[in-house]
Amino acid sequence: MNKLALVLVAAAASAATHEFDFVVYGGTAGGVMAAVSGARQGLKTVLLEPGRHIGGMATGGLSRTDTGTREVIGGLALEFYYRAGNQYDIRRFKNPVAWFYEPKVGERVMANMLEEVGVKVLYQHRLSKVERQGKRIVSLTTDNGDVFRGRVFADCSYEGDLMARAGVSYTYGRESAAQYGEELAGVRDKTPKHQFLFDVPARDSRGEPLPEITAQPPGKPGAADKGIQAYNFRIIATNVAHNRIPWPAPHGYTAARYELLARYLDAFQKHNGRAPVFNEVTLIAPIPNGKADFNNRGPFSTDYIGKNYGYPEASYAERERIWQDHVEYVQGFYYFLANDPRVPETLRQEVKEWGLCKDEYVDTNHWPNQLYVREARRMTGDFVVTQKDLQTDLLKQDVIGMGSYNSDSHNIRRFVNARGMAENEGDMQVPVKPYQIPFRVMLPKRAEVENFLNPVTFSASHVAYSSLRMEPQYMILGHAAGIAAKLAGTGAVQDVSVASLQKILKAEAAVFEYVRTPQQDAIEIIHHKMQPKGPARFNWEY
Repeated sequence: MNKLALVLVAAAASAATHEFDFVVYGGTAGGVMAAVSGARQGLKTVLLEPGRHIGGMATGGLSRTDTGTREVIGGLALEFYYRAGNQYDIRRFKNPVAWFYEPKVGERVMANMLEEVGVKVLYQHRLSKVERQGKRIVSLTTDNGDVFRGRVFADCSYEGDLMARAGVSYTYGRESAAQYGEELAGVRDKTPKHQFLFDVPARDSRGEPLPEITAQPPGKPGAADKGIQAYNFRIIATNVAHNRIPWPAPHGYTAARYELLARYLDAFQKHNGRAPVFNEVTLIAPIPNGKADFNNRGPFSTDYIGKNYGYPEASYAERERIWQDHVEYVQGFYYFLANDPRVPETLRQEVKEWGLCKDEYVDTNHWPNQLYVREARRMTGDFVVTQKDLQTDLLKQDVIGMGSYNSDSHNIRRFVNARGMAENEGDMQVPVKPYQIPFRVMLPKRAEVENFLNPVTFSASHVAYSSLRMEPQYMILGHAAGIAAKLAGTGAVQDVSVASLQKILKAEAAVFEYVRTPQQDAIEIIHHKMQPKGPARFNWEY
């Protein structure tokens, strides 16, 4: 028998069929909370993670939590941030909830929550196929050959792979303004944020567009397209010398890739009469122990604009190529700022004061283990959340939690405008009012599948998803999904008693109404469950 045959025989021998009540695919923060919630309801639960870490962006670099109105965050989401606060000396703080925390702390908290309730967590289990019988998913198979059978399945991946393989309706890209009557939908004719506010020439000496820019202009304002808001990596950096690693040079680095950035920095100086500071080209948000969460800021930053359009529907191999391309772009961005002579000296020296953290992401060369997939596929259910549900139609009878963050879509295209200058398109930063999230948002069409829940790539337009896509809301939806899986039993998730779901959620500190006071009531519920000896008493301050 040859070596290949031996490998195949060994793989077949190791493959097994597993029986669970609740099968959760994707170890994002939403997936972790769905699994914890289901297990707390007594379901035999498995969490399948394609990679090697849990938490998604909540532990993958997004440590400066996008809270919006903090008072609307409750349930397991609030419990996670409260538990994270308990990892620090909370006597130093007037709020016991750690909205900003270190990634290694967040992942440890999530691992503890899963372990406490006996969730089986399996890493490097990537989806291969889905088996259905009629309107029910029977099993999913991972690429190592393991088969997982269950009563209810939840897709908690950022990509919506289980949803797609199960034959659930979905879309991606931007709807037209006309499709749902959304004035914010489609191509944007006004993009004031993260925009070039002064002229930066966009062509080289031959008249060709510079790297990281396209000659193709956006379509007609309000038109639909398949553009995807930019991805990046949220870098965890430090300026504490003993914990700092210099910015790495990426594979194949060339300074020419950042010619537009060099021109922008030069134009900035001429326009403002001074060089930019580091916090004007990357958003620096301090977190504990001398670290910071670095995000995109300005017209040319860590957002890798226009290079992710194929990601939602791509094969695993193609997604890996796109992922690595993002690594090289973002690493090159910081390396350029720290080392290139065209960068103003004051900015170069400031950038060099920062670097990657020795004590974070130790198995990925201290680089975040999660690409910030801000949006990929989105389910199309019988009910679709749209712009009006964030701005005017705020109340829902089937409420299971709340959202409040701005409609926040990052840029989708960088192009050469009619004057030959660089211009960005697609950014959307529009305030919303605190709004109720309906249970229906995670339900597939009744005619398609009856034992599937979707807390992450849920049923929403691009405009609505841009607000609901925040990590606390993924956790809120995951919390409700675990309870709904219990209530559904062997029936249809569409027939779950909303009143029963809401009753359990309320008992577990979910928030259904916006009250402009600190979260003492919800914290008291969580604190009592964790430490039943006495009530929580904190000197609250927001």
